[in-house]
Amino acid sequence: MVKHDALRNPCQGWFLGVGNIPRRGVGDFATWRAGNIAAWRAGNIATWRVGNIATWRVGNILRGCAGQQDVTDMILREQAAVVTGGGSGLGAATAALLASRGCRVAVLDINKVAAEASAARFGGIGIACDVADGPSGEAAMAAARAAHGPARILVNCAGVGTAGRIVGRDGPLALEAFERVIRINLIGSFNMLRLAAAEMTAADPLEENERGVIINTASIAAYEGQIGQPAYAASKAGVVGMTLPAARELARAGVRVVTIAPGLFHTPMVEGLPTEVQASLGASIPYPPRLGRPEEYAALVEHIVTNRFLNGEVIRLDGALRMAPR
Repeated sequence: MVKHDALRNPCQGWFLGVGNIPRRGVGDFATWRAGNIAAWRAGNIATWRVGNIATWRVGNILRGCAGQQDVTDMILREQAAVVTGGGSGLGAATAALLASRGCRVAVLDINKVAAEASAARFGGIGIACDVADGPSGEAAMAAARAAHGPARILVNCAGVGTAGRIVGRDGPLALEAFERVIRINLIGSFNMLRLAAAEMTAADPLEENERGVIINTASIAAYEGQIGQPAYAASKAGVVGMTLPAARELARAGVRVVTIAPGLFHTPMVEGLPTEVQASLGASIPYPPRLGRPEEYAALVEHIVTNRFLNGEVIRLDGALRMAPR
């Protein structure tokens, strides 16, 4: 703790209270306050406020707001990105947004025609890929790497939403049906995660020693699975469950892992429903009372990629929706 006796210089004495004023004398102190302080306030403060604050506000604040996109573009520009399930829906919107920010995007989809059509919209490459198959995933990542270099961004959007009760009218759910959903949604996500992580960990470090980011897609069904969704809910819960251990393991290499858990979105699966059913689904969402837009998912992807402190987390994107049992 500092003693008052040590603070006797003219600039500090008046801060120490009434007890220190007599040391300086009433005359000197009053003169010093009336002279130096007033001059300092009228001169330096006014100058500083008019000059420095105004300059700082006009320069830094406005530049921070208006130039935020420039910072984002600088982070994303020329980075190699891979988007699975990029032929439609959430994946297509994400691929297009990343490309618009300067990324070199490879669109992977089990439907080669859809992948190529999606990539053609922004000058990327479309690659056929079955994410649940090891050799197919390896070949797709190799093709993307040959075209754009090692992946720095992976967004896993490939998935299926096949429904089926555990015990239906025809008896128990076919084991093959359950296994198919698990293979595509969970094993497929892990397959592409492991391949991208291998590329990223071997790449040169970027700012703060970051080497890449992997974004998986789960679902709010992982938390509130409905009747008829045992396979889908289990597969998405598995994606949620591997987020933290993957992030912890890859942290030492500067690779982040984050998962998005979307609610009800306007995707091809929903588009196949009658219009009145779509409207009813949208109305069930607290706010905004509508289906989510793929562009909103893509916007969150962009934020995750550019916000380095997001890691090992599952983010719900659902308008506060909590699914009912059926």
